[in-house]
Amino acid sequence: MKKFFILLFSAAILMAAGCERPEPEPEPEPEPVVLDFAKGADVSWLTQMEQEGCKFYTAKGQEMECMALLKSLGVNAIRLRVWVDPKDGWCGKEDVVAKARRAKALGMKVMIDFHYSDSWADPGKQNKPAAWKDLSFQALVQAVADHTTDVLTALRDAGVSPAWIQIGNETTGGMLWPDGQNYNDMGFNRYVQLHNAGYAAAKEVFPQAIVLIHIDKGQDAPQLDWFFKSCAQHGAKYDMIGLSLYPEESTWRTFTQQLIANVNGLYQKYEKECMICEVGMNWTEGAACNTFLTGLIASAKSEMNGHCHGVFYWEPEGYHAWSGYSKSAFDNSGRPTSALYAFSN
Repeated sequence: MKKFFILLFSAAILMAAGCERPEPEPEPEPEPVVLDFAKGADVSWLTQMEQEGCKFYTAKGQEMECMALLKSLGVNAIRLRVWVDPKDGWCGKEDVVAKARRAKALGMKVMIDFHYSDSWADPGKQNKPAAWKDLSFQALVQAVADHTTDVLTALRDAGVSPAWIQIGNETTGGMLWPDGQNYNDMGFNRYVQLHNAGYAAAKEVFPQAIVLIHIDKGQDAPQLDWFFKSCAQHGAKYDMIGLSLYPEESTWRTFTQQLIANVNGLYQKYEKECMICEVGMNWTEGAACNTFLTGLIASAKSEMNGHCHGVFYWEPEGYHAWSGYSKSAFDNSGRPTSALYAFSN
């Protein structure tokens, strides 16, 4: 009988121990994807150009689809802007998804650039979409989150996983003016609330995507110091810093050296890696631009101590005769200038 009670008692202890289940360990936060150096191009005009009859050719005059042509020149990533409700549909959700699928089919990485506007957003203008014009501030924050989720979900459903996502385009002065205009401390706080809503929505759909905050004038140290110091003070969330750099033939050497110092300085202060999201020079200065880009890419891999992860040319395909834009990298016959050969070096 004594042995029976001992066995019964031991079984009870084991059963009790079995009921005490350890708390599950929390899942680790997904680490951003580590990617090869991006040699990219923003080609957001492409579908509109194609519908209007624009053609693209190799240097030898062979007609070729534009993204495939860029890939043959060493481009390995495509950047696409997103507008909320554009007048003619270009750069709206469906158009962006169509272009992103083409890039993926070619094996190219994709960067998504949210403007949170129906048209251009940049340091000189950050206009609200018409449908958001009369929203309260909190409703505006929600609209940013909802729009971000909607577009990224459409991309996910189409089988495209962006490597990088920009929350706003060149938001040096904030976004969604006047509510998110960062001209004072309160304005910067509101800008960060809008930005963080986009950041959270992006991470919800694509946890491993690298989310950027993007401003202009990568050569301008005082502007960068003010902006990112303010971001830190107000709790802006971002994985990487995106910068624009638009030198002239007479300034590219100075701009490059200033950029190198700024990228290194930003990493030392904030431990954030950088991406050059936009570059360009006059299309008539192809040789100088080739030298500029070749040096910039080399500097990104050496003098910037590995803290710069890519360079994107802005709308190289938008040749001047069609767009009126002078800093493209195709001539008016639809052939690439020598500028783009820097990507194949």
